[in-house]
Amino acid sequence: MGQSKNTGNVLVIHGPNLNMLGKREPELYGNTTLDEINSELEKLGEKLGLSNHEGAIVDKIQESVALKKGIIINPAAYTHTSIAIRDALLLLDIPVIEVHLSNIYKRESFRQRSMISDVATAQIAGFGVKGYDMALEALAEMIQSG
Repeated sequence: MGQSKNTGNVLVIHGPNLNMLGKREPELYGNTTLDEINSELEKLGEKLGLSNHEGAIVDKIQESVALKKGIIINPAAYTHTSIAIRDALLLLDIPVIEVHLSNIYKRESFRQRSMISDVATAQIAGFGVKGYDMALEALAEMIQSG
């Protein structure tokens, strides 16, 4: 097993309505709650030598300019509408991974456009809650190799 190294903080941002995971359209989003996702990310982050934090989207992105080594963001409904989030992400010189529980490209046409995909380092969509783990593992690798 490889040596563990401290790679700093990772910001995890959840967009609107994700607090309803587990209740809202479970046939589409699954039964896992946002608290369960956050708990699993914290455990995996500790294992990978990372930590996470969630908060007000644009303010947190702006605060992360000098403080964070990477961002995982699920902008939820803001994916399709928020130029403000896109502009805030343009301030960063760190890896940004956009995560979606569902495959947005198999959904309604208005959901198939992401305002931030062209400024994100990578996008993971359609893997359900496993997408967060995939994003955190990929981000840890990017940070360690960068």
